[in-house]
Amino acid sequence: SKDSWGNTEPLTLQLEGDVVIGGMFPLHYVAPEPEQSYHSKPQMAACSGFDPRAFRWMMTMAFAVEEINNNSDLLQGIKLGYRIVDSCDSIHTSLQAFFSLVSFSEVVSTQLGSFKCLSESPISAVIGLASSSPTRAMAQTLGSFNIPLVSYFATCTCLTDKQIYPSFLRTVPSDLFQVKGLVQLVTYFGWFWVGTVGITDDYSRYGIQEFSNQFKLQGGCVEYHLTIPPSPTAADIRKMADTVQMSTAQVVVVFSNEGQLLELFSELAQRNVTGLQWLASESWVAATLLTTPHFHHLLEGTLGFTFPGVWIPGLKEFLLNVRPSPKPGMELINMFWEEQFGCKLKFEGDNLKETETDAPDNIRPVCTGSEDLSLASSSYTDVSKVRISYNVYKAVFTIAHALHALLSCDSAGPNKGTCAKQRQFTPDQLLYYLKNVNFTSQFGEKIYFDSNGEPVPRYDIINWQKDTQGHMRFIKVGSFDGSAPQGQQLQVQQSNIKWTRGDSQVPTSQCSVPCPPGSRQATRPGEPLCCFDCLPCADGEISNQTGSTECIKCPEFFWSDPDKVKCVAGVEEFLSFNETMGIILVTLTLLGVILTIIITAIFHHFRTTPIVKANNSDISFLLLLSLKLCFLCSLMFIGQPSLWTCMFRQAAFGISFVICLSCLLVKTIVVLLAFRANVPGTKGQGMFGPSQQRTLIVGTTAPQVEEVCWLLGAPPFPFRNPTYQALNGKIVLECKEPWPPGFYLVLGYIGLLAFVCLLLAFLGRKLPDTFNEAKFITFSMLIFIAVWISFIPAYVSSPGKFSVAVEIFAILASSFGLLLCIFVPKCYIILLHPERNIKKGMTGKCNRWT
Repeated sequence: SKDSWGNTEPLTLQLEGDVVIGGMFPLHYVAPEPEQSYHSKPQMAACSGFDPRAFRWMMTMAFAVEEINNNSDLLQGIKLGYRIVDSCDSIHTSLQAFFSLVSFSEVVSTQLGSFKCLSESPISAVIGLASSSPTRAMAQTLGSFNIPLVSYFATCTCLTDKQIYPSFLRTVPSDLFQVKGLVQLVTYFGWFWVGTVGITDDYSRYGIQEFSNQFKLQGGCVEYHLTIPPSPTAADIRKMADTVQMSTAQVVVVFSNEGQLLELFSELAQRNVTGLQWLASESWVAATLLTTPHFHHLLEGTLGFTFPGVWIPGLKEFLLNVRPSPKPGMELINMFWEEQFGCKLKFEGDNLKETETDAPDNIRPVCTGSEDLSLASSSYTDVSKVRISYNVYKAVFTIAHALHALLSCDSAGPNKGTCAKQRQFTPDQLLYYLKNVNFTSQFGEKIYFDSNGEPVPRYDIINWQKDTQGHMRFIKVGSFDGSAPQGQQLQVQQSNIKWTRGDSQVPTSQCSVPCPPGSRQATRPGEPLCCFDCLPCADGEISNQTGSTECIKCPEFFWSDPDKVKCVAGVEEFLSFNETMGIILVTLTLLGVILTIIITAIFHHFRTTPIVKANNSDISFLLLLSLKLCFLCSLMFIGQPSLWTCMFRQAAFGISFVICLSCLLVKTIVVLLAFRANVPGTKGQGMFGPSQQRTLIVGTTAPQVEEVCWLLGAPPFPFRNPTYQALNGKIVLECKEPWPPGFYLVLGYIGLLAFVCLLLAFLGRKLPDTFNEAKFITFSMLIFIAVWISFIPAYVSSPGKFSVAVEIFAILASSFGLLLCIFVPKCYIILLHPERNIKKGMTGKCNRWT
């Protein structure tokens, strides 16, 4: 037959009826590239690669129409008809087929009893197509005329835009839900390093783009993306196969149809590539073209999403009763018959009635027409659990229910009150009822569309498994319900899954192995986030989960354990009496106290001797008492700090040392005055008698007492200092100064007195050697000042309890310096050279004693 342009019309399957619906199915999966010379009228080129599964979809539409026509409850008195064409799964062939579909006849008018039902379009609605790109082209065209287009397999998310595609509906969920399910599936099994493969159509492009975006939000990475061109060269296929084979990603997500995957999978199968876990989109997950033994080692274990399948009663018998016929409108069935049995048909009255074939005619036998379809093994007769066919079945019934509501003058519709004996309907009126259809199918499924013309999103997860006969079977191993609450959408029976190579162990696909607890992931510069190095957590930080990207800092006063997996209470640290350092310092303290007591006892026993008298015994005993207090105050720095030790230890330290230095200052002045007077007892010595000496001691001690009282107004207090915790995980217990300058004022005043003593003693350094106490005072002050000058930087830089040890050492060192330099020489004379302990020795008229 010829169309209005003089071109051969596409082969059709048609049935006359009162209302005709169109159908478009990809009976061939390889469409020719359009080559127009613009010198002659374009001709429709033949497609190749016959798909028996798509032919089953087409015959399911015919079966559904027959069921409706035999149903007395639905469209009573109205006969549905159809006109079905081959879309060849490409945009240009689909548009060619579509224009032939809508222009095949004039407007159909049928008298229905006392009513006249008149459709303003030769095709009231169209069921199709299988691929998203051709569907977009058709939906945009039909949308301009409000002619409903109901798709059974076009899943692209782009088709939800009702401003561009106002008359588009579908019985298959949008890819948006499938992508959500795929992302949940890969993350469920811990696959965060995958490759993707797609084709150039909208379905693949939108699907992979959305998958990549959502996958990245979950922390996943795509190692590579391959796009199979419409007509790939051998070099293209080899390059893509090299990428797949050499990649480290063991999981590959594929959005494509089976026809365009054949060449790539054939190349991979020929290379004997195994061990890859394929994740299939619904467009090829149930593809029988890829289940031949040639692909078993490559594709065994494939997982993917597909639509819930059902067993449709009567469908198998209907399919098996198909027979070729020379009648008009049966051309597609005749073509199927020749493809199925590899023969060519001849009818009486037509010596050579042929249809388009892929093989040369001279090698094909003649068909008898009585071949048995039940003996033929193909996806056409496999109706145990149909999925896409069920979507076609639902599409036909939704149109029938919408027509039933429309022609029943439903009072809720747009034609309210317009029913009359003359009844006309337009495509936009049918579209209104289609959008509002709501019924329950014979399988118990509620069928309706949301505001975007989308059905309820439900999927089955199927797994490619080999049976005992070596045939590939599609086994349901889970489900995904997009309408369920978050967290309950994905259901997987993991124990039922057979993985790639038939393994029972879940494969892994990672660029880097997740970091164990106690470490964190550190990304590699210039590489995806999934490629990282594992770095141990720093001291005081932990990570208690595998694959942590950050280490968690422990709370204050807690520390990380050696494995850096949990926080433990920090060890409290202070200078203890039980540790070695504490024992040594206590021993030195007691030694100093005992030595001071011994010297005090010696001085007391020989208090009437000239050497004791000459040194002002009262001042000497006060000096010995203050030195004893200096030694004892160091004990208040050892042990766990408490409120009272913190409060009194600096006070005891400051006052005892000031008393000690005041006594030395008095002794120095006494020595200077005594030896600068020509005769003992002169006026110069009398001016600085015992009362003046006591007054000077009290006067020099008073400022320190005031400073100490100031400190007691804001006393130091026990403090848990975590500053040094980062070094060794220990919490230092110390006394915190609320006003640190106060301590340095105390220390500064002690230093001032020491400097004055040193200066006065230095002035008396040339006194007669017979009694040069100023010399020993100079030595003691030099030791004292050297100790405390070196103390300040050592105290500031020492961590934790060592700062306390430095202060104790400074106290002991300076105390020992004073004790040894001032009193030991005198005890040496008193005990070992008593002959020098005479009055003459004190006045310089005897031999040297020092």
